[in-house]
Amino acid sequence: MPFKYSDYWNRKRKYRPDITDDIIEYAVKNSNEMKDRTYEERRNAISRIPPSGRLLKVVYQHQEGKIKIITAYWLD
Repeated sequence: MPFKYSDYWNRKRKYRPDITDDIIEYAVKNSNEMKDRTYEERRNAISRIPPSGRLLKVVYQHQEGKIKIITAYWLD
């Protein structure tokens, strides 16, 4: 699954080193695609990541055959 990153995510990524590409891919593949309440074109993925059991939220957008990652963060 090819990713493209927003400028915002590139800045925030250094503060969230434990959120890697494989964890983001797992969350996007294993959750239902939910609409974002503010932006129509963006989607949300919320998934429990094994083995830690933590919830990860990923905000993304489909663009040109790729998935553009807007942001990702732990919910708990």
